[in-house]
Amino acid sequence: MTSSPHERNLRGRLLSLLTLLFLAGCVTVGPDYKKPELELAPQWHHTEDPALLPQAELVQAWWVLFEDPLLDRLVAEAAQNNRDLLTAVARVAETRALLGFARGERLPAAEGGAEVQRIRTSENSGADLGVETLYAHALTASWEIDLFGRIRRSVEAAHAEYQATEEERTDVMITLFSTVSLTYLDIRTNQARLAAAQANIEAQKALLDLVQVRVDHGLATHLDLAQAQRLLAHAQAQVPPLRLAVSQGVNNLAVLLGRQPGALSQEILNPRPIPLPPPKVTLGVPADLLRQRPDIRRAERMLAAQTARIGVAKAALYPSFSLVGSFGNESFDASNLLDAGSRTLSFGPSLRWNIFSGGRIRNQIKARDALTQQALFTYEQSVLNGLREVENALEAYTEGRIRLGALERSVTAAQESVRLATDLYTQGLIDFQPILDARRDQLDFENQLAAARGDCAANFVRLYAALGGGWDPNQTTHTANQGASHP
Repeated sequence: MTSSPHERNLRGRLLSLLTLLFLAGCVTVGPDYKKPELELAPQWHHTEDPALLPQAELVQAWWVLFEDPLLDRLVAEAAQNNRDLLTAVARVAETRALLGFARGERLPAAEGGAEVQRIRTSENSGADLGVETLYAHALTASWEIDLFGRIRRSVEAAHAEYQATEEERTDVMITLFSTVSLTYLDIRTNQARLAAAQANIEAQKALLDLVQVRVDHGLATHLDLAQAQRLLAHAQAQVPPLRLAVSQGVNNLAVLLGRQPGALSQEILNPRPIPLPPPKVTLGVPADLLRQRPDIRRAERMLAAQTARIGVAKAALYPSFSLVGSFGNESFDASNLLDAGSRTLSFGPSLRWNIFSGGRIRNQIKARDALTQQALFTYEQSVLNGLREVENALEAYTEGRIRLGALERSVTAAQESVRLATDLYTQGLIDFQPILDARRDQLDFENQLAAARGDCAANFVRLYAALGGGWDPNQTTHTANQGASHP
């Protein structure tokens, strides 16, 4: 069907209007985001230990450096089933959908409808038509022309929030990996302390038997016997708290893996040596934190989102243009509803402008400015917190290694002291007190040594967690499962 000259003229004017609006739509109010530039020290302060390599690239899958296959499997299982991580993944899906919603505002919206109405006009209206049935169907469409960038800024904000939730998910993942590792190391440490306590109990029983024989032969006093019994009872008292700590650790680990408490007992309760970190630790440099730590990256993305929302708020100061149209048919007779004479048409631009709002819009802009300042300070504080955590972890790792070496020497000396004191006591050259002191020191030093080995491994975990290890920031997309198997 050919169009009339009037319709062609109308379409031409509408096309010109659309072209004008499209060209005007290049204006985007509000500030363009620029990532803050921060000056960081070129090196870490606590790098005197030769085991620390400040210039080397950070190892991503740091837990494999323990060379413990069971730990590797536990980390991978936690990445699959931990509920906190799954919640963070669902949050990413939520913000991805919200980003799609924001992008959808850039496109026209259309909806179709049909209706049948029974109409009776008033007899006193002067247009009494009696009772009629109106048949109608129509397609209604609207399209907001984004003249001043409200929609573009909304998309920017939604996209930055989506990226922020991805970083939040990564942060949860890194925290999970370190928590699983620390819990596992705590179990192995308490098992080592428990083994030391049980070995000490057997030694105390042997000592008690020796004292009993000497008492029976009149070579020792009952005071010696009572002191030996006291030493044995003290060693036995160390066992229940350690067994409890192991049991609670196994339950905690099961929940981290998404299992019910007690489900890991058979796998974990078989004692193994405490996994020790490698002899060399790679650190990178402070500037790597901005790229590596997801909490810092998330704070930077939230700053970008808040900056974009300033533009959304400022766009409310300007007019909003939309194109609105409706195409359909209406008739009181269903048989001719689709005829040309039943067509209805309405099309044209719509303008809305908040001429007076009682200062609400400008105060909303001020509020967005203030929120952006808060986001900037949060980002800067996140960087400072990250630097502090790494420096503290470095010092703890370095001092812990020194303490571990000293305790190893202390245990060796304590064991030799016990051997010498026992020989002298057996020969009747000394009384029982030196043995008592030497045995007590040995128990204490062996307990501290096991704890120090666990602390050394735990400090390694905390150091890499503070550095942001556990994932690869060079990957454009990453999932929790990839973080566990291919960091």
